[in-house]
Order: sequence, then C-alpha cells, then structure tokens
Amino acid sequence: MGGTGTTNGDFKPKYAYDEWSVVEDGWDEETNLVDETIFSLGNGYLGMRGNLEEGFRGAEGRSTRGTYINGFYETEPIRYPEDAYGYARVGQTMLNVADARGIELYVDGERVDLFACKLLDFKRTLDFRRGTLARTMRLELSNGNKVDVRVERLVSLTRKHVAAIRYEVTTVDFHGLVGLVSTIDGAVRNQVSKGDPRLGSALTEPALTTIDTAAVGTLAFLHQRTKRSGFTIMCAAEHRLDAEEAASIQAEASAEGASIRFAFASHQGVPATLTKTIAYHTSKEEPGTLDERKLRLETEHSVQEAKADGFDALLEEQRAFLERFWERTNVTIEGDPALQQGVRFNAFQLLQSVGRDGETNISAKGLTGEGYEGHYFWDTETYILPFFLYTNPDIAKQLLTYRYGILDKARERARTMSQKGALFAWRTIGGEETSAYFPAGTAQVHINADIAYALKKYMAATEDDEFLIEKGAELLFETARFWADLGDYIPHKGFCINGVTGPDEYTALVNNNAFTNLMAKDHLEYAAATARRLRIERTDAYRDVASRIALDDAEVDAWQRAADRMYVPYDAGLGVTLQDDAFLDRAEWDFANAPADKYPLLLHYHPLVIYRHRVLKQADVVLASFLQSDRFSLAQKRRDYAFYEPLTTHDSSLSPCIYSIVAAEIGDVDKAYDFFLRTARMDLDDRNGNAKDGLHTAAMAGTWLSLANGFACMRERDGKLRFRPSIPARWTAYAFVVAFRGRLLRVRVTPDDATYSLLEGDDLTIEHEGRELRLASGRPAVVSMRPKLEAVIFDLDGVIVDTASFHYECWKRIADEQGVPLDPSVNERVKGVDRRTSLDIVLERASRSYAEEEKAALARRKNELYVERIERLTPEALLPGIEAFLRDVKSRGLKTAIASASRNARLVVERLGVGAYFDAIVDAGSVAKGKPDPEIFFAAAEALGVPYRNCAAIEDAEAGIAAIRAAGMFAVGVGTEARMRGADWLLPGTEMLSLDELSDRFAGGTPAPKREPEPKPKPEPEPVGAQ
Repeated sequence: MGGTGTTNGDFKPKYAYDEWSVVEDGWDEETNLVDETIFSLGNGYLGMRGNLEEGFRGAEGRSTRGTYINGFYETEPIRYPEDAYGYARVGQTMLNVADARGIELYVDGERVDLFACKLLDFKRTLDFRRGTLARTMRLELSNGNKVDVRVERLVSLTRKHVAAIRYEVTTVDFHGLVGLVSTIDGAVRNQVSKGDPRLGSALTEPALTTIDTAAVGTLAFLHQRTKRSGFTIMCAAEHRLDAEEAASIQAEASAEGASIRFAFASHQGVPATLTKTIAYHTSKEEPGTLDERKLRLETEHSVQEAKADGFDALLEEQRAFLERFWERTNVTIEGDPALQQGVRFNAFQLLQSVGRDGETNISAKGLTGEGYEGHYFWDTETYILPFFLYTNPDIAKQLLTYRYGILDKARERARTMSQKGALFAWRTIGGEETSAYFPAGTAQVHINADIAYALKKYMAATEDDEFLIEKGAELLFETARFWADLGDYIPHKGFCINGVTGPDEYTALVNNNAFTNLMAKDHLEYAAATARRLRIERTDAYRDVASRIALDDAEVDAWQRAADRMYVPYDAGLGVTLQDDAFLDRAEWDFANAPADKYPLLLHYHPLVIYRHRVLKQADVVLASFLQSDRFSLAQKRRDYAFYEPLTTHDSSLSPCIYSIVAAEIGDVDKAYDFFLRTARMDLDDRNGNAKDGLHTAAMAGTWLSLANGFACMRERDGKLRFRPSIPARWTAYAFVVAFRGRLLRVRVTPDDATYSLLEGDDLTIEHEGRELRLASGRPAVVSMRPKLEAVIFDLDGVIVDTASFHYECWKRIADEQGVPLDPSVNERVKGVDRRTSLDIVLERASRSYAEEEKAALARRKNELYVERIERLTPEALLPGIEAFLRDVKSRGLKTAIASASRNARLVVERLGVGAYFDAIVDAGSVAKGKPDPEIFFAAAEALGVPYRNCAAIEDAEAGIAAIRAAGMFAVGVGTEARMRGADWLLPGTEMLSLDELSDRFAGGTPAPKREPEPKPKPEPEPVGAQ
C-alpha cells in the first residue's frame, strides 16, 4: 500500500480523512472483508464484525460473519506426528458464536438487499464519539420503486452483555407491504487456517451444540454448549416495532436458531423502525456449579431491561462513557488529518477489544476477527497495557489481574519445563500453553519478564501497594524464581540464559538473547528490591506472601546476585549490543536480491533457512533499548539502531512502532515519522494486506507509544515523568494526556515550545530535557523548543592546543621500532581518533599481523611517549585567541566542556592552566566508541545538563565535525574547507573565534561584525620529522 495523502499524492485512501469517524461512501464487495473488520464494534466482552444486517449473498470468501465473546473458547487436541515430552497438548480457539444481528427485509414479497436490488446510495459511518455504526442506503426494487434503509448499531460499553440495533425502513415513493425477519442464527463456525499460522483455527467442524431454542412473542432465545471445553452460552433478542400500521408478528424456533417475523403496511415517505436488543451470557462468568436456569434468567433480564430503557437511553450511556474516555485518551495532531484519524480510530478500537473484568485480556486481533485464534500474547504487557496505564490505569490493573488469575497454570507449566516458579504461556486464553511450535512459542520465556515489567511500570504510575500485596508480589516472585533456576553461571561470562528465543522470531533457540537477559535482569532486580521494601514497610503482608510461597532471604539475595552478574553479549569493535552469542556468526540475508513477493519470509522459507541468516522479523535489541532505556546511552542506541534497522524486515506488525520510538529518540525524526505512518494507519490503509483477518491491536497501541514515548520521548524513571520532545516537520502541533499517580497531565508540543498543563490532581514535578518543572493546576509550564546557545564544547588537540606533532613523533617512533613505514599524511587521519583506532591506521602497512596483546602493549608504549611530551606543556602553548574566547564564554554564563579523543585530556588541561574554564572534561576513556561516533559529545552535553540542540562544538578534524553533526549540535570547524566538510561555521584559525558571531550564527541571524582577535603570537610548531 502507498502512504497517506500527506506523503504520496497518488494514493487514494479507501476512507476519507475524518477526525472523529471512519466513513465509507459506496459499497465495494471486493473490499468487504476489510470493511467488516474496520467497522467492527465491541466492548471488551462482546465483539461484532461490521457485517450487514441483511446478510451477505455475494462471492464465496468475501465475508466473515463474526460475533465473538472474549475468553469464550473451544479446545482441540494438538496432534503431533512426532511427539515429545512437554509439548503443548490442547489448542484453544475463541469461538465465532451465534449471530443475533440478522434482519432480513422484504417489500411486497421481494427480498431487499445489496444483492437483489440496484444500489443508488450507500454510506456507512463508524463514530468514535457516539460509539455506533450507522448505515444509510437507498435501493431500487425490480419495479423501480425506491426504499431507504437507515441502521444504527451499538455494542454497549456500559452493559457488557448488551448490543442493540435500530433498523428504519422507508418506502420512498410508494405504499407497500413490508416484512422484517429478525433472526438468531446458531449455525456458525470458525474460519479454518489454510497454511498461514497467523490465520484461522484447526476447528474443521462446528464447535457449538444447540441445546435449546425458543421464540415467544417478540423474544427469541438460543442455548448452546461447546463440545469439548464445556462452556455454555445463551443468546436472547427482544424487539419493538414502531410503525404507522399495526403489524402481524410470527415467532418461530428452529433446530439451530429462532426468528421473529413482522409484517405491516408501509405508507409512502413514512419510516417504520424496528429496535432489536441483544444479550449474551456464558457459563464462564458463573462461579461454581453452573445453574443453567439462572443463566437463562440473567440473559432474558439483560435483554428485557435494555428493551425497556430504549435505544436512545443506550445511546446516551454510550456517548457519556466515550466523553469520559476521550477526556483522558484524546490525541490531537494538527496539520495531518490522516494521522489524526488513525490515532483516534486505534484508541477507539483498543477500548472496544480490551477485557475490563480481570478475567479476560486482549487478543492479537481484538474482537474483530479470528486471526491467531483469539489468543493473548506478550503484546498485552509490552504494547497495549502501557497505553491503558497512562490513559485509563484501571484497565491496566484488570489486565494484570487476569495474569494473576492464571498464575497456577503458569506454575504448572514451569514444572512441566523442569523449572521452579512460574512460566506464563506464550499464547493462551485459559492459561495453558497452546503454541504447538515451541521454538517460537515456549522458548520465548521473556514473556515472564514482560509481565513483570508491566507490573513494575504499573506500580510506578499508580503506587498501588494494595494490588502489589494482594496479587502482584506473588506473581513477581514466582516468575523471578523461574529465571534464577533457568540460568547458569558460565565461566568468563557470568549468569547466562541459554536455549531461548527473543522477540525476533527469525532467530530461535539461541544462547543469551540480549533482550531476554536484559529484561530478566530488570525482573530479578525489581523482585529483589520489592521483597526488601515490603519486608521493611509492610512486614506482616510480606510475611504472608513469603510464607505462602516458601520464600526466604537467601533466595532473594540469589536473585540480586544473578541480576548483578547477568551476561549481555556485546561487540566492542562494532560498539554494538549483540542480539545473541552467535549473531555475528550468521550470514547476512541477501536483501538486495530477495523478491518483494517473498515477504513475510515465514510464509516462503523453511524456518531453518531463516534461522541460519542474519535477518530480523521485528525489533529485538532495539526494543530492549526502549524498554530498558536507562541501560543504554543515547550513542549506544544510535549504534544499535543503525546496525539492526537494515537487517529488519518488519514482517511483524509490532516492529514499526518500536523503530519509530527509537528513531525519534536518537534524532531521526523523519524516519520516525515514516515508521509512525506505517503504524498509525496500518489497518485503515490495510498496509499489511491482512486487515480482513482482524485488527492489529498491538500496533494500534504502538501508535500511542510512538507519539508519547517516541516524539515526546516520555520516560518514567524513579517515579518521575521525563520528556525530551521533538516534532515532525509536517505537523504544526500535537498533544496528548497522561494519567500518572492520580494526576492528569496534558502535553502539547509545537515547533516553538512544549506546554505541560496539570488538568487534575496535586502538584507534580516532571522533567523536560533534564530540568525539573513544578506543575500546578491552572499554571501551565511553557518551555521553548527553539535552539538557544547554552554551552560550548571544545575538542582539545587542534582547538585548545596543538599537540599533533607530539602524536606523530610518538607514532613515528613506534613505527620505526616495528619496521613499519609511516609518512606525515597519517597525521591528518589520526586527528580526533582514539588511540586503538590510530594504532590500526599506523599498522596498515605492516608486513605482519599483530595479536591483540601486542596491540595493547604498543598502545601503552605510545601513551608513555606522549605523556613524556605533554608533561613539558605550558600555558604558552595555548592556540591564539582561545583564552580570550574562553573568558568571554564564561563571563556570559555559558557552560563549557572538553570532548577529546585523548585519554590524557585532564593532564593536558592541567599543564595548560585552563582547568577553571571548563565545567566538564570527557575523554576517550569515558565512551565506548570514539569520533566520528557522537557518543563523546552526547556525554559532554549530559555532563553539563544541557540539551544537545543547545550546544555548539568546535573541532579541527573531519571525524569530529561528523560526530558533532550526528549529535545534533552546531558545528564549528577550524581548518580548511576540504577537511571541515559539514561544518556550520568554518574558521581558518582559532584567533577568529567570536562569541558574538557564534551566537548570531547559532540563532540563524545575520552574522555580527567581526571583532579583532587579541594579539597573541602563534607558537612555532615543533618539527614533524622525516618520513
């Protein structure tokens, strides 16, 4: 699919860009499957696809008539031709249940629908504020008469068992006899998977057996039971007809359903309205022994109460509920109507799909389709729960409550896997593992840490100690136990976790998946810290939990030791966090020659073909750099992102939002926008070509995460919200609301400023770009987003002092001792480069290779020679104009730092006598990678507490200029244009430095008149020496 109208003028969206609705003008049978998904309604318990009430009588395979109850499933034995101990035994499939939406229309004996009549007009609207699906159409009968149909449907957000339809018919230009047949159809079945593991189920036969049907007066009733799981479901429908003429009513029950038939005379231009209220109840909600009589009474009561209250009352309840929801959840994007529609559609559909009762969760496709069989995955805790946590935290609590409710089954699974504690199922509905392919299922043990991470974030955002004591602590401790037992202490590494699969399912059964190990480390640390805190602050409650699960202090200490010694693979040469121990040992996937029609890879290549290559399905290390943000420097995130993004297919819908978040954080806002676009309109534009099977709920939540955690760069640390916002060039503003510790905070960002407004609750302290802001109700904090010069960062060699000759003399001596030819041109190449890299340059022409130990010895030898020379430095060696410039900078209150590739920077500064001018010194020993990597400039700005964009940095080497630009800072180059490519301001020498001119150029204004530099003779350079 193409992009939206904001990025691709050739792309025409299926649905017009409307900020508060999705509107379909005209009906297209070819896109009907997708339309049915998009126009779904639900309330977290009951979901209905956007099927037509009159039914579908078009081509086979172009409609999936679906009604779903969250958590209502059938089981099916999983059959393995070659079995093994511990395999998942029983599959679970969310069932397509009885369809109670059917309303057939007849006029003068002729069936009236899209397939029997000529369609003159059709419009369908999903309204995010009313919570309704509305449809209008005008049809022409075979005799030329015209009929108008107006339908409004809702699934109640306040009465979870109830749905309602208002069906209005008008004979436009004639009098006629109208018939309406309202049905409950129990002859339903699920889709069957056809080779794509993401679709359908293994249920080849109907899963529901009809126990009873009834039709009395205006009430229709159906009672069914699953064949294996033993669940009962009841459905009832009540009716009210408002017509000018009295109607005859005929109630009829059949073997698989029930119907109520209405017949009445219609007058020209006078509408008649049938209101149908529907209720579903299941035995899953009934504690203890099932009382079917009681269940039937409850079902009939729900439907009759809704009928008595009327459709308008249900509509008003719906509107009021959504008004409260949008107060906390609304996101505004000014200047991009396509994305505005996308973010609201996604939030609305998440609300419609999420279980809010503590007994259910949210499936990968919500309640909109049968993809992934209605299973719950890690998607909930990693993507979806954070959305609700920061908008509607009570829903987040219910999602965690569901996990606690299946903790015993997680304990059983751990025992099956020969481990202590608890292991949550990779995919499940009822709690048991249902993934038949263990390399990409059970092996993804990171789900334990994902759940613990969600609990940790929930506690930080709510301080809900009662939940922690009643449910959370036990869950946290039992899952921590699993890690301590699963891992092993391996010599020369530490605590290792082997034989697992990380989020990237294109690499399986590896040792030390970095994501898994980092998340497990966080899990163990949090479990140990929580145990210690509760032991002190809530002694009795902690004693009860510890006693219940036989937890002692020694075990808690073991968790901390495992966390402290957790091994995370890393390649120092690349400066990259490795996805696993063997990642670099795999051949790269041939992306250049891979046919476009072979994606997603999982449908076209055997798993072993994929596993042996360096190719990613979705974010793995990059996801870790977001979730475990404080464990990665910004420079590390940049390197990891740059390494893994080209290797990532994004075959999973979960991937683009994570890459959007991290791209925004590292400063690539344009790339972040592109990934955001793919996420926010994934289903509306059917970007993955499979919206027909249901919505992508994790990606929908990822839309909010991309905006709040990506563009606004919101992070929670130590109980405080922190922001470092950016904004895409296409937008004029964006805003969102955050719920945090009983407060409601509104964040609004424009290209000029960020505004933080406390809408509810007590005063709140947050951070913007590392600086605290105290918020109070009615007193918003407004912070400029425009660059403002606050700090100047200096390279040392070539900017403060020129010791290039020292370096060359030392390297020349090393080269001579090794018999390696060296010429003065090397001097330019090693400028601004760290010692080990410089050594590699010096040894390029060596006649033999050097072992790492030899290189380390040569590097030490070079440093000893260099230190001997710099010990002789005096203030007279300062370059012209530098001291005067430093005095000017400090007198105006700007901060200063040195960012030097030399590990001897502090000694040089001391010998020059200029230490008092600098607030911070960062050298090569402080960073993992030297210039042109921007890490050293990031570190300098962070040491000064100044935003990167508010820094100017001065360099005399091309690698340094590249590093400054990569850090998002203003680059001042000292030297020739040929060597200073990319500099924002180029000077031939340091004597030309002027703070006035720098300030003007930094601000983008007219350069100030140059002032004469203070006269100071430039010291004569020491002789470089012959080649």
